[in-house]
Amino acid sequence: MGERSAWDRQAVLDDYARARRTFHALLDGATPAGLARPTNGTRWSNGQLLWHMLFGYVVTRVLLGLARVFSRLPRSVSKGFAGVLNAGTRPFDAINYLGPCAAVKVFGPRRTGIALDRITGSLERRLAEESEHDLARGMHYPVRWDPFFKDFMTLADLYRYPTRHFDFHHRQLTLGERG
Repeated sequence: MGERSAWDRQAVLDDYARARRTFHALLDGATPAGLARPTNGTRWSNGQLLWHMLFGYVVTRVLLGLARVFSRLPRSVSKGFAGVLNAGTRPFDAINYLGPCAAVKVFGPRRTGIALDRITGSLERRLAEESEHDLARGMHYPVRWDPFFKDFMTLADLYRYPTRHFDFHHRQLTLGERG
């Protein structure tokens, strides 16, 4: 394994820990009425948006796997793949919206919190094993799918992605508001 960048790695780990604390505090303080309340700026309820925030961490594991494969191929391959995905933005948006609507019916708040702990723990273990060389590998991504996707993202970018996604959506929650 190569040399590690302790500061960046630790900042990502600190962000995961902060997101876990925030997520559990939100879940612990949420009432059924609060979870059912609409959010600011989305069509989701608070409960659905919380699940979508969790999903940002889940999808990161998939994105890391894709980047590991595509980074071994010519960049034009991942650029073409990203182009195909960008062309499929409408179906993706529908699935992205409907997924949390269904998931909250299966995963209650308790199971959602447990899932976040498991996923972030898995990401932390993977990050600990990454070399600097691996963290610099990357691929092209469909920039129309998510405002935090860049045209080309490294594994280091991907490890930072889910907490950026989490923080953005955290501001849209209306938990704790009256109404």
